[in-house]
Formats: sequence, C-alpha cells, structure tokens
Amino acid sequence: MLHEYKTISKPIENILLKEKGSKFIGYAFPVNSEMELKGALEKIRLEHPKATHHCYAFRMGLNGENYRANDDGEPSGSAGLPIYNQLLANEITNVLVISVRYYGGTKLGVSGLVKAYKECAKITLEEAEIIIRELETEITVQFNFDQQNVIFTLLSKFDAKILNFETFEKCEIRASIKLAEKENISEKLSEMQHVSFEFSDV
Repeated sequence: MLHEYKTISKPIENILLKEKGSKFIGYAFPVNSEMELKGALEKIRLEHPKATHHCYAFRMGLNGENYRANDDGEPSGSAGLPIYNQLLANEITNVLVISVRYYGGTKLGVSGLVKAYKECAKITLEEAEIIIRELETEITVQFNFDQQNVIFTLLSKFDAKILNFETFEKCEIRASIKLAEKENISEKLSEMQHVSFEFSDV
C-alpha cells in the first residue's frame, strides 16, 4: 500500500514566459482540499483581472485520481492538457498549476499554444522543490491518569504529533501519526490494560 506521495513544498509565483508578444505567467500551489484549490484560483483571478485567460490543471489524491485540465476559452486541449502533462511528467500530486495569459496581438495557433503552455508549466515546476510527503492518520487514545508517561513515551517513539491532550478521570490524547506506523502502534496499545484507542483518517 502507498504511504507517501510526491508534491511541492511551497507555492511558486510569477514565473514569466514571453512568446510572440503574449505573456504567460506561471503559478504552482500545493493543495490538499477543494477549498484550498478554489482559494488559489480566486487569488490569481483577483491578481490578474485583466488577463485574457486563466488556464490551469491540478492533480489531487494519492494516485492523482482527482484531476482537471481547464482551457479557459483557449482552443480545446491547447492549454489545460499541456499543463496537466507536466504534473504527470514530474509524478506529483496535490498540486495546482495555473498559467495566466495576456494576449499580445499575434495568434500562436494551436501548436504554438500547446508549446507555450507546456513550457510555462515546465519552467514553473522547475522552480519548485519536489518533496515526498508521508500520509498521516489521527489516533485518539484514552487511558488512566497514571499511565500518561507510558503513553507519551510510546507516542514519541512513533514520532506522533500531539494535537490535543485532556485530563479528566480518564485522559484523552489526540495525535497524528504516519499511516505506515498504524499497525505497529495498534499492536503496542492493544497490549496495554485500561487503554482504548481509535483512528480517524484525515
């Protein structure tokens, strides 16, 4: 099972390509949800209200199963698809690439557009740092007050990130751990008395 994916570490903005008077400005954003995606598209539309086209492509999901290529008024397949192909070429997912075009008076033709949008996406992604992200899951553990040292030690052994910790008669801790460690930590917690736990996939 896949526990990791390749993506970009941070947004890349304002990468300029000029082609026969037309200006293409490239952007790349790491996106993890529909909301982040819409926010990034909206941000660029606000920054470039006078641009002729805002063409983009994105891939989301472990295997890039959620994707879209948008030509935004350019001839079909001449903009979104060449951008999308650069995401595939780099084997990255959870990434949105936008190419903003200002028309410069000279028509590029379909093959010229394909070349320009491909090149714009390519040079934009060349500026990005491609990283490997590990999938994570959240775990909630309940235990007795006198067991907290043992629980904390165990969680730190698995590099868990503590998200929330509450102490009542029973203590409850919410943490984020690498999906790859799910079975190992389950095994350890199952061996302990007075401890209950559950996972919620994020």
